Amino acid sequence: MTREFAVFLRNNINEELASLWQESMIRKVEAWNQEGIWRLHIEAADLLPGEQIDKTADQIKGCFSFLDQVEICQTPQNYKEKITSIISSGIKGNDDLTFPQLDKWDEVEFEIASGRIDFITRAPLIYQEILEKDICTQTADWFWQHYRLRILVRILLIQNETKQAVDCVYIPDRPPQVVAEPPAEKRIRKSKKGNMDKAAIVKIDEVQEGMVNIAIAGEIWDKNVHRINDRLFVVTYSVYDHTSSLLVKSFYNQIEEDKIQIGDWYKFCGDVRYDKYSSEVTMNMAASQKIKKELRQDKSAMKRVELHAHTKMSSMDGLTEVNELVECAARWGHPAIAITDHGSIQAFPDAYQAGKKYGIKIIYGVEAYLIENDRKERPWHIILLAADQAGLYNIYQLITGSYLDSYYRRPKILRSALIEKREGIIIGSACEAGELYSAIVAGTDRAELEQMAAFYDYLEIQPLANNQFLINDGRAADLEALKNHNRLLVELGEKLNKPVVATGDVHFLEPHHEIYRIIIQAGQGYDDAESQAPLYFRTTDEMLAEFSYLGEETARRVVIENPGAINDRIQAVKPVIDGFYPPRIEGAEEAIKAICYEKAHAIYGDVLPEIVNARLEHELGAIIEHGFSVLYYIAHKLVKRSNEDGYVVGSRGSVGSSLVAYFTGITEVNPLLPHYICSHCHYCDFDPGYDAACGADLPEGQCPQCGSLLIKDGFDIPFETFLGFNGNKTPDIDLNFSSEYQSRAHQYVEELLGADNVFRAGTVSTIADKTAYGFVKNYFKDREMDVKDSEVNRLVKGISGVKRTTGQHPGGLIVVPRGEDINRFTPLQHPAEKRDSGIITTHFEYHALEEQLVKLDILGHDDPTIIKALEDMTGIQASSISLSDEKTMQLFSSTDPLGVTPEQIGTSIGTYGIPEFGTKFVRQMLEVTRPSTFGELIRISGLSHGTDVWSHNAEVLIKNQVATLKEVICTRDDIMTYLIRQGLEKLQAFNIMEKVRKGKERLDEQEVESMRASQVPAWYIESCDKIKYMFPKAHAVAYVTMAFRIAYFKVNYPREFYASFFSVRAEDFDMESALQGYDEVKAKIKAIEKLGFEATPKEKKLLPILELALEMLARGLVFYPIDLYRSDARKFIAEEKGLRLPFLALPSVGETAAQGIVQAREQGEFLTIEDFQQRSRLNKTGMDIMRKYNCFGDLPEESQISLFG
Repeated sequence: MTREFAVFLRNNINEELASLWQESMIRKVEAWNQEGIWRLHIEAADLLPGEQIDKTADQIKGCFSFLDQVEICQTPQNYKEKITSIISSGIKGNDDLTFPQLDKWDEVEFEIASGRIDFITRAPLIYQEILEKDICTQTADWFWQHYRLRILVRILLIQNETKQAVDCVYIPDRPPQVVAEPPAEKRIRKSKKGNMDKAAIVKIDEVQEGMVNIAIAGEIWDKNVHRINDRLFVVTYSVYDHTSSLLVKSFYNQIEEDKIQIGDWYKFCGDVRYDKYSSEVTMNMAASQKIKKELRQDKSAMKRVELHAHTKMSSMDGLTEVNELVECAARWGHPAIAITDHGSIQAFPDAYQAGKKYGIKIIYGVEAYLIENDRKERPWHIILLAADQAGLYNIYQLITGSYLDSYYRRPKILRSALIEKREGIIIGSACEAGELYSAIVAGTDRAELEQMAAFYDYLEIQPLANNQFLINDGRAADLEALKNHNRLLVELGEKLNKPVVATGDVHFLEPHHEIYRIIIQAGQGYDDAESQAPLYFRTTDEMLAEFSYLGEETARRVVIENPGAINDRIQAVKPVIDGFYPPRIEGAEEAIKAICYEKAHAIYGDVLPEIVNARLEHELGAIIEHGFSVLYYIAHKLVKRSNEDGYVVGSRGSVGSSLVAYFTGITEVNPLLPHYICSHCHYCDFDPGYDAACGADLPEGQCPQCGSLLIKDGFDIPFETFLGFNGNKTPDIDLNFSSEYQSRAHQYVEELLGADNVFRAGTVSTIADKTAYGFVKNYFKDREMDVKDSEVNRLVKGISGVKRTTGQHPGGLIVVPRGEDINRFTPLQHPAEKRDSGIITTHFEYHALEEQLVKLDILGHDDPTIIKALEDMTGIQASSISLSDEKTMQLFSSTDPLGVTPEQIGTSIGTYGIPEFGTKFVRQMLEVTRPSTFGELIRISGLSHGTDVWSHNAEVLIKNQVATLKEVICTRDDIMTYLIRQGLEKLQAFNIMEKVRKGKERLDEQEVESMRASQVPAWYIESCDKIKYMFPKAHAVAYVTMAFRIAYFKVNYPREFYASFFSVRAEDFDMESALQGYDEVKAKIKAIEKLGFEATPKEKKLLPILELALEMLARGLVFYPIDLYRSDARKFIAEEKGLRLPFLALPSVGETAAQGIVQAREQGEFLTIEDFQQRSRLNKTGMDIMRKYNCFGDLPEESQISLFG
């Protein structure tokens, strides 16, 4: 159709509105009558701004009562010329509107076609930048927001003078814009009733593109929220109905309208079409209805107890989330459930929490590996259940022995050790891999079977399908043979008066979860992965049906009565005992008090200001009351020893929130309000009258009493971030030692507390999402099956989190008090089960022990090493550097302090090589924010270290001018202090902060309502729910302080700075490029950047080193080649105009070889190359490398002296 739009408006609305649209034509009208939606496609004589388009749409909707929504999409009549003009104006900055920003628009051409813009460049780096900055999406969004133009925007790279669409960024079709929000009740009622009644329910695996008004029903297992603009959100739900997954999209004016949560069951109806954004078939939701969850139920009046169940802590075998398993058992009304992972009890802490949460008894056990004498012999499976706390302690000791003493491929328990530690343990015969069932299969005579069975407290039988593989392998004739095996076990139990129990050997929760185990076993190369036993969690009636062949009475006895009787013998126990057990050091409390007050008086004078005294008394009271003084004292001693040995220590975590930590020297972060102090007369001012985020941002001032220059300090951090309001948070003191000093710090802890009381903190390595994705994709690839991404992602979620191996925290030490046995808290093991590692770790992950035992984080870090090197080379003490230095501050927003241009070094920020601020991600943040104060650097540090704090969160809020850098959530402290300021109760504000910073669960309705009642804006609540992990402010302050000091050296002592940076990375240095100079280094950088995602890990690691080398060369410094007598083994030596390369920079020359050269040199000058090789013992490869780079100069190959003259 073609009709004059102005005539339509004049006839139906008014002349004023019609005058805006003169000579504009209606080209197409799309109508959704049932939903009351019109979309008008208008060919406009001239482009109108989005506000006028929305106003027109609003008036049209108001004119026709049957309309709920109107969208106007305009297209200019002279399309190409008009779009070209707009883009040209935007690129040049002539337009008042904010056009997407790109540093080098002048290197980008563009072509315009109907509905499409192609950006074209010949520069791979520009192409990469456009992709990384998402310029195509930004441009499409810009045209939509300002002109309601729907445009496809692509980026094309020209190679070899031939235009090739190397990569395209497609912008999905825009949904109808809700220009005026109709009453929600009206809109929902109309669409739901109209569609739900007529829609036919279809199984998801039968859904096809093009289906209209169909319905699906299933569980929401994931959802994604995307904000299109200020008035429109799109939510994508991932739905699963036990056949497959489907994405369902819905649009909302306010995100609060979305009531659908993960885990809910819903019926959706709508049309199905291919979605470009997700690249798969998707339902556009027309209506939804919450339905009752389709959950299996245990309807039996009498409930069973499962005594054999595995979780994801059964390495590469168990697929059950412990929380889901416990919740299911509780929901079914089972009185208890046993956790019996293979050779591991690492699920115990989580099982305990789940038991408390769902009100069900947890039976703590293990499916262990039993041997007689030799750790290399084949083990039998055996079930151990802890009947009481003494039994649990004995199991812990047995687990420790299985890992430390008798490990071989698996953690094995000697029968003699089990007999010795049997008290409090109930022993079961386990599955077909147990010795008793295996003996039955092997045809062992009855007398021997009885003797064997006498060792056990109960005998175990399992569903026939669990052992179907025995028939497949030819070890059992048929199902009747399997029944006879179980009948024999029942007979043995009756004769020996041993209870026989039916168990499911649970490895996954639901029958349809078997695909998880199939995929994971196929990925490990199991040939029979597809022949999966139904090892799911069965109801009581399902188990009674499984064993009906034994007769009704016997089936009830083995399924219900006997497991119940065993449960009655088992007491409720705790896997980690209650209470806090810090190491005992006599006089620690008094020492901490004395140290604090001595330091406080030294800074603030004999009479402490009230704000200082009150805070100090409050902190000391809480620390001493809750038994944490020893922790502070140990940390104080460690830092003091390191400082005495010449190494600074950086604090991590929230320890900088504590004034006691500051006064005891544990941290340099003063958590008090920004204030002035006079170091001479102790004058101080805590109300200086400036709106400064921290003391460093206060203006310079002189003491009004003595005229001395005032010290500026204070970062305004609440103590409660560290310890909570009621001491309900165990403090975690993390310290960054120099990597050169870390081992010495560990040794000093052992000296202080005793080597037998200090253990490395254990970790559990599980299948990550990326690895799980590989398992799933390879499974379907091998079977030539095409599966959509949504279903792949669901399967990934089911597999991720399965235990692969164990490890150790990089610096964590767990300390047990003298006289206490670590096995009361956790078993022990070697990391990754490596007996030859010489390292012993806790079996439980350290998080499980943080409320009972002291954990010291003594981490090795490059920053303290660099600081020491800089202090040694320059004679400047890092602690004396002012955090207000203006020239250093400029480095974070420009390259001016370096004396180079952005073009020379490829960035407009001067932070290459500065810890925390040198990465591309953070440099982009600096380019957006251009910080000018230390407080802003702290906020940027918090944003950059959190997960989903900046990306898709604060970044969008700042970009859309919803909030400023000062207002967005940057650190976890921001949440608590802001909510308290808004009027929330302190403990609730603290709990909300803790929940948000961990990111494990969303805010509940009560918390959200409390925030709304306190006038917390919707964007703030939404931002909280997006966050997965947050930095504490004190951690950010400590990092920024260290970074700022290093930046000071970079500005003022460039040679020393570059020497320190390259020295800790000498083995990764690209010697060849560096010696060839600026152009070669720049070319190498471009070559790596051109590779993009195809760059190898080694190349990616090399890139920041090359970037800093380029910067150094641009500043006029040079690299000097290897010199036999002047080069160091590892360190870059600062010389007059640059740096002398070390031997370690030579390719294929390692640390030992480099040290060997230096040691050989100390014996005197080398006479010949042959003499060099003999003394240094450098191998042939190393010698060839040194010859290649002319390291020997004019040194002869061998002596020319002849005996014959």
